[in-house]
Amino acid sequence: MSTSSPAASSLVERHRAVDSPTTFRLLDLEWDLLPGVFAPHLTQSAALYAEWVPYPVGGSFCEIGSGTGYLSVLAARHGCASVTATDISAVAVDNTRRNAARHGVADRVTVHQGDLFAPIPAGERFDVIFWNSNFVDTDEPAPDGDHLHQALFDQGYRAHEGYLAGARDRLHPGGQLLLGFTDLGNADRLAELADRHGWRVRVQRAVRCAAPQGDLHYQLLRLESD
Repeated sequence: MSTSSPAASSLVERHRAVDSPTTFRLLDLEWDLLPGVFAPHLTQSAALYAEWVPYPVGGSFCEIGSGTGYLSVLAARHGCASVTATDISAVAVDNTRRNAARHGVADRVTVHQGDLFAPIPAGERFDVIFWNSNFVDTDEPAPDGDHLHQALFDQGYRAHEGYLAGARDRLHPGGQLLLGFTDLGNADRLAELADRHGWRVRVQRAVRCAAPQGDLHYQLLRLESD
């Protein structure tokens, strides 16, 4: 899959139309959205993952690539004792912090800027780790500083490999490693990388939804250790 995918290209253009700070409604709540940050309300997956992803009450939750931070906020609101969010984009980190403050959970949501697990302090582990991945495979490098591009496209699935390689040391025993995915993604490449790093890919939840450029098959994948 490349950036020529009509569905992916359409989604990019809709995101680029957000050119000033605004708000949106999702799950009967109001959220802040900054330009250049992945906008959950522009896809059907946001509400699905909010329902599908488990929130360990009294436990720890980690969201990789938090964007607006809506899922991290929901994890805290659903009873997680501690929530850690990371994003490579400084604007997304700011956006996540704004929404944590907006919804009164800033005391339980810690936000780090950096790539995947790199900014999280050594030794910190979690009961659930989730990433709504940039599942569109591409041969094209991201333009310098274009984090919106990186939120949607993964050149050579390097980020996916980093996620699979780094997650094991970040899970508590019995913890769950989850991935948001669609049929726009490269399932064969993901399975190859999972096998390389000692994981099995299992579809935990899935649904097919109508979309402007054709139906999309949204999936919540669980990576199980060999």
